[in-house]
Amino acid sequence: MRLIVVSGLSGSGKSVALNTLEDEGFYCIDNLPTGLLLPLVEQLRGSRMPLYGRVAVGIDARSEPNDLREFPSILERLRAMDDLTAEVVFLQTERDTLLRRFSETRRKHPLSQKGMPLVEAIEVERAMLSGISERADLHVETTQLTLHELRSLLRERLLPDARRGLSLLFQSFGYKNAIPADTDFVFDVRCLPNPHWEPRLRALTGTDREVIEYLEAHPLVEEMFVSIRDFLERWIPLFQAENRSYMTVSIGCTGGQHRSVYLAERLSMHFRGRFEQVSVRHRELQQSDTHTPNATDTP
Repeated sequence: MRLIVVSGLSGSGKSVALNTLEDEGFYCIDNLPTGLLLPLVEQLRGSRMPLYGRVAVGIDARSEPNDLREFPSILERLRAMDDLTAEVVFLQTERDTLLRRFSETRRKHPLSQKGMPLVEAIEVERAMLSGISERADLHVETTQLTLHELRSLLRERLLPDARRGLSLLFQSFGYKNAIPADTDFVFDVRCLPNPHWEPRLRALTGTDREVIEYLEAHPLVEEMFVSIRDFLERWIPLFQAENRSYMTVSIGCTGGQHRSVYLAERLSMHFRGRFEQVSVRHRELQQSDTHTPNATDTP
């Protein structure tokens, strides 16, 4: 049995995550009280119905505080079961974005219904869920993700169910839009020659042949690639040996358009074949949807 616990801040896209998993054949339960997680798993493990082979459960700050504090011990007991794999996915979003989402939809935060101001409710919720966040296998930062991007990212990282071993994501980004929160390693490549200052290359990206040729003509770019590659080849297997399921490597340049894109693509190509699931994402280039996950997408 495969169990995925989906948690995170209200307004961060938890309902989108559960709906995505349900579309992929998972048996999904939203807003389950934390104290019922173990009894639920015991009941489903005893069933012969194939439907219960893949289960996703939403747990959030509406659970009793005492039950939330028990989550680490509950998770430890789940992971000790021989016929069960338990994973935790935690969705998070910057405070200002959450404030905007709740303002736009005019929905109330679950904790603000008790008379608590929205800003305070967000911070209290973050603290209440810290025990889950600290033990998450996969953190997903949804501040700049559209609905389409969030669904795609979850499918890439969590599916197919036959996945074994480490799921490795290479992500390019621009420092002008902040460092991604959902990352394990961050490499700053702003010291490299910048195609932005070449007028003929400015509108192109790190996947275009002209930009690739420009970067490959500079020895420093190759040195940076080799240094990052060798570092990851040395240390990723050690994390994998500790049963890490997910790892995100972020490459950042100023705008997230040229240098970081080029290196993320090269690294992903290099590590394909070494790990069973390797994907690449270019944060600043993905503008395929104008709808971001908001408070209407989560209870």
